[in-house]
Order: sequence, then structure tokens, then C-alpha cells
Amino acid sequence: MSEQDKQDPALEDGEKLTETRFSRRGKKRDMPGGLWLKCENCGQMIYRKELEEKARVCPACEFHFTLPGRERIALVLDEGSWHERFTDIRALDRLQFNDSVPYLEKVKRAEERTRQTEALLCGTGAVLGREIVLAVLDFSFMGGSMGEVVGEKIALACELATELQRPLVIFTSSGGARMHEGVLSLMQMAKTCAALADFGDKGGFSVCVMTHPTTGGVTASFASVCDITLAEPGALIGFAGPRVIASTIKQELPPGFQRAEFLLEKGQLDRIVRRSDLKSVLSRLLDYAKGSKVEKSKH
Repeated sequence: MSEQDKQDPALEDGEKLTETRFSRRGKKRDMPGGLWLKCENCGQMIYRKELEEKARVCPACEFHFTLPGRERIALVLDEGSWHERFTDIRALDRLQFNDSVPYLEKVKRAEERTRQTEALLCGTGAVLGREIVLAVLDFSFMGGSMGEVVGEKIALACELATELQRPLVIFTSSGGARMHEGVLSLMQMAKTCAALADFGDKGGFSVCVMTHPTTGGVTASFASVCDITLAEPGALIGFAGPRVIASTIKQELPPGFQRAEFLLEKGQLDRIVRRSDLKSVLSRLLDYAKGSKVEKSKH
């Protein structure tokens, strides 16, 4: 009880605090939950609507929050240009994996929650008029984990880009390989790298944008082997987690270890691009790859 409530004479008759407030102010109004959230980088409290209006970028420190897959597509592609492909491919439970909940039950729950069939959204679209094949990993679907379906969709995206003679742009946000599929998920690392290598050998151009977080088998495979590798500011990018690494090598890790800025300094990334600049940067890269005359962007 606060000092103000202790001094309130209305409480001297034994009334409960809530009853007193009702009598003085009328019925207490319900406050909707989830209106505010805390930035995981700077700790600032942010009004959720304001964050959404800024494409989920913290207005205080510009930390780039994880962006849901369909929001990413709407942000990057020209309006009305998105056409999704390969939606009929679904996960199989070849290992009959079961912990507290059967694997396919988890997949079903993820489908119902996200209204999509897998962690990877794949299709065609345009970036400021430049036609591309786009693949986007959605962290909200089982942590953006890579199983057989994700690996197959990356391979199909490479084949589609080859067929249409379009560049391939990939956005990653993942916790790594999907443990529910065991070694079958790890096999996708080789499969996706081989698909991208074949795409490149046939003259294809690929760009990967690593977003927060990109970890595990995704980082160690297709996310790191595209022609151009970009990242969003502050994105966590790595294979094993920093705590695992620190406990294994028994050393204190450098400041900012596994963040995009650290990786850029070490040469693993080509460039860090703010979310608001992605469309213009991608369009220029696509023009360079095509050999088009590049004009100063008005966007």
C-alpha cells in the first residue's frame, strides 16, 4: 500500500483499496494488454503502435526488431507484386519425433498461429520495378528453423530464379536447423549450398539479408554463400550461441561479438543496411548485377 493510500481517511473504516477507488472514481476501466513493450537493446519502453509505424525499429536506439515474414514482404516488395509459390509442400514426421507434443502437432499449431504452411515464404515480386524471386524465413514459425521443407523451398527458389532469369533475394531469421527432423534437417545445409552454387554457375545473382537473429545451420549454409551478404543493424549472427562459445573456450568474448557490426569489421558481411534503406540498396544492387545504367535513386 502506498503512502497516499495509508493517509486516505476512506481506508480507516476497513474498506478495501479497490472498493475505495471504485467509490471515489467509479468503475475501473480495463486497460488492454500489450500496448507497450521494452526494447531488448536499450530498455526503452515503446508504444507498440509507434513501433509498428516505424517498421519495428526502436525510435530511441534504432534497434531492428525481428520482423514477421509477411510484414517483411510488404516492406520490401512493390505493392501488389507478390505472388507466393510452393505453398502445398508440408513437413513429414519421418522420425516419429515426440517430446511433450508430437512434432506434427507442433507444426499444426504453428500453421494455425501464423496462417502459413512453413517457416519459409517463397514467391515472385518486384523491388522498385526490378523483378525478383524472394525467399523469406519467418521466425514466428517454429523459430524460422530449417527442416526438409525449408531446404526444398530454397532449392526450388533457385530453380525458379534460373527459369525466370531473375535475381534471388533471401531474408534470414532463424534459430538454425530443426531438431525434430534430426540429421535430415542437417542435410539441408549441403542441399541449399549446392542449389545456390548451381544457380550461380548458370549466371544467377543472389543476395542474402541476415536479420535478427540468424544462427545455427542457416548461418552455416545458404545465408553465407550468396553473391552479396547484407545485414540489418545489431542483428545477432552466428553458429553456436555466445554463452556456449564462452564456456567452451573459457575466454571472455569481445564486445559486440556475433553482432552485425562485429562481423562487418571481420569481413563476413558486405554491408549493413538500415531497414528504411533496404529497397533502394537492393534496387541498386540488382541494377549492378544486370549491368543496367544506375541512376540516382529518388527513394
